[in-house]
Amino acid sequence: MTAGTGEPVKDGAPGEPVKDGAPEAPGPRTLARRRRRASAARFWREYRTHRAGLVGLAALALFALVALTAPLTVGSDVSSVTGAPGQPLETPSGEFWLGTDRFGRDLLGLVMWGSRVSLLVGLLAAALCVAIGTLVGITAGHFKGAYATVVMRITDWFLVMPTLVLAIALATVMSRSLGTVVLAIGVTSWPTTARLVRAQTLAVEARPYIERARALGGGHRHIMVRHVLPNVMPLVLAQTTLMISSSILAEATLAFLGLGDPTVVSWGGLLQDAREAGSVSSGNWSYLVPPGLAIAGVALAFTLCGRAVESVLNPRLGVAR
Repeated sequence: MTAGTGEPVKDGAPGEPVKDGAPEAPGPRTLARRRRRASAARFWREYRTHRAGLVGLAALALFALVALTAPLTVGSDVSSVTGAPGQPLETPSGEFWLGTDRFGRDLLGLVMWGSRVSLLVGLLAAALCVAIGTLVGITAGHFKGAYATVVMRITDWFLVMPTLVLAIALATVMSRSLGTVVLAIGVTSWPTTARLVRAQTLAVEARPYIERARALGGGHRHIMVRHVLPNVMPLVLAQTTLMISSSILAEATLAFLGLGDPTVVSWGGLLQDAREAGSVSSGNWSYLVPPGLAIAGVALAFTLCGRAVESVLNPRLGVAR
């Protein structure tokens, strides 16, 4: 098409001449990618203002580095009982910096190797918990009436029941494996997430653009996936970082009670071994303190990161920096 002057004009923009060789306007996908990059950069600028969040992020990076490099630094044979390099319950020395366990294995290597299992179980259990809670919360906030009433009463029942007791019951009746631990934590810890997501869903669906989407023929799936879910994702992200620390503590508790997988090394399993070896009564603190400090450190790091993320995504919370 040409304007009255004979110059070429872009389709959909009458009267605007386009010079030969000028770049085309970016498409919707390009614009979406630019918005995502700008949003990520803005998030990082805000996150860097939280000193506690940066400390937690640095600690998490250290724990992740230890877990990922454990096969190279300590090797998988560190958990072998038959090939233990030392004598049982040796005190810390130049050869064994943290001493040995009741089988003669290097405690420092066991703590480093145990980070792999503890972090993996914590991440998977938190992901399962948040996924269930998000699904329940969005559907309960969108579909009102009998469905929402029944679902929220079930949620209330899970809320009033002790989570640890339910997890112990599930881990007892099922086979002892990492999958059982993940399932036991995930299916008992979702109610809090469901409550938070439902409240946010109700707030989102009260906005005018949801009514416009319905008037234009948007179905339930379209509204929940395209409109509600993107608006509750900041809350879901913040809740995920907070749930990881709780999941790691729950895994350590189950392992300490003897309900974890006996074939793998985890921080909670090391604490159970220390208890069975009588480290508390004998005062062998080098057996007890390292795995306990590792559990407390990673839980604190995830909590600091979660609080910082929550403050960035919702500045009205007023979390101290």
